[in-house]
Amino acid sequence: MAVAEFRVESRGKRHMKTVLLASIILCSAAALGQAGALSNQAIPLEMPDHPQHASYTSMAAESPIVGGAPDSYTYAKGERPLWEFGPVSEPTPLGDVARAYRKEKQTAKKAEIILEKQGS
Repeated sequence: MAVAEFRVESRGKRHMKTVLLASIILCSAAALGQAGALSNQAIPLEMPDHPQHASYTSMAAESPIVGGAPDSYTYAKGERPLWEFGPVSEPTPLGDVARAYRKEKQTAKKAEIILEKQGS
């Protein structure tokens, strides 16, 4: 009975065994293919050397950030009046925006032809 049960395999098990065998062969071939690329010689680690990273140097010349000549000097003190910054705009409340949108939607042109769903 054991022999008869061994011969009767389901199609899924046979397919699974075939896929497993193919993947093992593929992985072993890939591993053997990489064996020649690596060298077994030890390579010592060499850190880059920068001996002048902390040496003294003179400071760079001053340059203006905003613009103008390097020798020009400006000085201001105090606060600028608010009117120099332009008109103050009041933000519209969100409720007013929603009401205007609803009114615009109600007055919009509606479709003249209404198609009904056909079938079920």
